[in-house]
Amino acid sequence: MHIYTFSTTSFSLTIINFLLFILCISAVLFYCYGIYAAIAFFRYPYPYPVNPNFHPSVTVLKPICGLDGEAYENWASFCQQKYPNYQIIFSVRDPLDSGIAVVKQIIHDFPELDIQLVVSDRTIGTNAKVSNLANGITKAKYEILVIADSDIRVGTDYLQRVIQPLQDPSVGVVTCVYRSIASGWVSTLEAVRIASDFHAGVLVSKQIDGIKFAFGSTIVIRKQVLDVIGGFGAIADYLADDFQLGYLSAQAGYKVMLSDYVVEHVLASGTLTDAIARQIRWARCIRVSRPGGYLGLIFTYGTVTSLLLLIASDSSIIGWVTLVMTWVMRLVMGWVVGVEHLQDSCVQKFFWLIPVCDLINFVIWCCGAFGSTIEWRGRRLRLTKGGKLVEITHDFAKVLSS
Repeated sequence: MHIYTFSTTSFSLTIINFLLFILCISAVLFYCYGIYAAIAFFRYPYPYPVNPNFHPSVTVLKPICGLDGEAYENWASFCQQKYPNYQIIFSVRDPLDSGIAVVKQIIHDFPELDIQLVVSDRTIGTNAKVSNLANGITKAKYEILVIADSDIRVGTDYLQRVIQPLQDPSVGVVTCVYRSIASGWVSTLEAVRIASDFHAGVLVSKQIDGIKFAFGSTIVIRKQVLDVIGGFGAIADYLADDFQLGYLSAQAGYKVMLSDYVVEHVLASGTLTDAIARQIRWARCIRVSRPGGYLGLIFTYGTVTSLLLLIASDSSIIGWVTLVMTWVMRLVMGWVVGVEHLQDSCVQKFFWLIPVCDLINFVIWCCGAFGSTIEWRGRRLRLTKGGKLVEITHDFAKVLSS
C-alpha cells in the first residue's frame, strides 16, 4: 500500500493536509476576487446615472407581522421620501396585530401622503408574508412596486435612487444590499457576518454571473413582470420568497439589477440560540434552493481550513504561513466590503470579530447541510426540494419523531 505525500523542505504533508492547503488557497483567491468585485461594483455599479426627470409613480408594499425593533422609525423613513408621487400600503393578517397601532400613528403623522392599511386573513400559501403582499397589492395604484421588509430603514433619496435602472425597459427587478443596525453582542456578531461575508459572496456572484435573485431589503418590480412569473401565487409556498422573485424574473428573461443604494437593516436583539437557529433555517433554505452553490461554500471558509491545517501539520512553518496569509486576506476583504463600501459601523468597531463569525458560520453551514425541518414564527415546517414549505401537522410530526 502506497501513501502519496506532498513534500516541502520543512515537512511532508499527508493527503488531508494537502486538501486543506488547497482549500486555503481557494479561499484566498475568493477573498482577492471579493475585494476586486466590491471595488468594481461600487465604482461602476450600473450604466444608469440618476436622472432627476425620471420619477414614475410608485407603490410601496410593506407586509408587517408584529413589531420589529424601532418599527416606527423604520416605517416612517419610507414616508419621508423626496419623491413626487407614491403610495404606501401596509398589509397585516391579524386584526389584533401589535403593528396596527403604529401604522395608524404613521397615517396620522403624515396626512399629506397616500397611506393605506389592509387587514385581511386571506391565505394563498404557506408563506404568510407572501399572503400579506397578495392582500396589499389589491390596493396598488401604480405599475412599479417597491417591496421592503418591515425591519428596513432608508434615506430620503431612496426611491429616486432605486428606480433608476428601470429606465431600461428590459430591467424587471432591482434589489439592494444592506448594512445592519445592531444592539447587543449577538446581533453585532450577525451584523459583522452579514457585511463582511454574505455581501462579499453576493458581489462575487454578481461579478461572475450577474444577479439572478433578490433580497427582502428591497425588491423593485414591475407589475407586468410579476404577472408574467405568475403573481405572488407563484412564490406563496417558498421560504425564500425574495430570492424567488428575482430568480423567476431572471428565468423569464428580465434583467435583475443590484442597486448601489445601501439600505439599513435593524437587527432584532435576541439570544445566541435564537440567532443560530435563524441562520440554520436560512442555510437549509439555501441548500435546497441552490445545492451546488451551497456545497461550493466550503471553498470560501479559509479561516477554518487554515486553522485545521495548522493543527493537522503540527504547527509547521507552512501551516503558520498559510494561516497568516489566509487570515490577512480575509480581514482585508472584510474591511474593503464591510467598511469601505457598505460603511457598516459594526464592522468598523468590531473588525476583530470576523474570525469568530467565520467559525460560527462554518458550524451553521455544517448544520444546514442536514435536516429539512425549520421553526418559523411559531410554526413547524418542512423544506422540500427547491425551497418549498410544507406545514407539519401534529400527526406528521409524531411520525417524524418516532
